Amino acid sequence: MSRYKDLYNDQIRDAMSKKFGYKNVMEIPKLNKIVLNMGVGEAKENAKLLEAAVSDLETITGQKAVITKAKNSVANFKIREGMAIGAKVTLRGEKMYEFLDRLVNLALPRVRDFRGVNPNAFDGRGNYALGIKEQLIFPEIEYDKVDKIRGMDVIIVTTAKTDEEARELLTQFGMPFAK
Repeated sequence: MSRYKDLYNDQIRDAMSKKFGYKNVMEIPKLNKIVLNMGVGEAKENAKLLEAAVSDLETITGQKAVITKAKNSVANFKIREGMAIGAKVTLRGEKMYEFLDRLVNLALPRVRDFRGVNPNAFDGRGNYALGIKEQLIFPEIEYDKVDKIRGMDVIIVTTAKTDEEARELLTQFGMPFAK
């Protein structure tokens, strides 16, 4: 059992109830899922790059990655409909809490010149998006085996109705928002 899941069950629920005055336990926002997405535009020329990206995502999350395909053809980018152009992983349950723990306590502090994550990156419905410039900040990735530095998107989906509730929930989980 993850330390974050235990933390959510007790301390975070109490703090959220006090701050927002929830009457019912089911009203309290919680994490729904975390989606990691890695776009690999160069995969159209070299399929090995996509395999490396999938491998990196699987190493970071401990879960099988799904290859994403282009929905539309874009002539300017030389992309046809159905081409493999990225990979994603959706984390739920125990793996989600474990990943959030590693992200907040291990990976983000390893970012150069880190002053906190953007507190305004909420979508208006209680979900948070975070861009990571390089996969090397995760301790599972071995520096010597990386062929190319790639970034990724981390989307944290919550059941919160407003951005304020979601910001408080993530703050309770220890997300280091910039001041």
